[in-house]
Amino acid sequence: MKNEKCRIQNNELRNFAICNLKFEICNSRRDGFTLLEVLIALAIVGGLLVTLIYTLNYHLGIIEKHETITVATFLAKNKMADLEKEPENKKGIFDAPYEVYTYETFVKESPYEGISEIIVVVRGGKEEVKLNEFVFKQK
Repeated sequence: MKNEKCRIQNNELRNFAICNLKFEICNSRRDGFTLLEVLIALAIVGGLLVTLIYTLNYHLGIIEKHETITVATFLAKNKMADLEKEPENKKGIFDAPYEVYTYETFVKESPYEGISEIIVVVRGGKEEVKLNEFVFKQK
């Protein structure tokens, strides 16, 4: 009987210890992150940063291209206005601050009598702008 009483007490003690351990495991406070959580967070942030940098670089390239085309268009229109007064074939470089832009002008006879075609080509970097205009020949 005494042996059985000890066994019951041991079982109760063991059950209490198991319940207490389960409670501790379920309700234990975690003060930090595990290594796996940190690595997953770093992978997500790294992927987002790579995407962001690529997108930013792509859009900055587009902005640079559009700026070059816009400046080249304005320079070509200005050169076209000069050619309307004195049409001539010519090559050259624009004055500062546009010395990276080059131009080439052509004056061609059109199939229509008394009309010439003026062509202005402005190059800046890899971009090229070409404007054509028909004008009456000066007498």
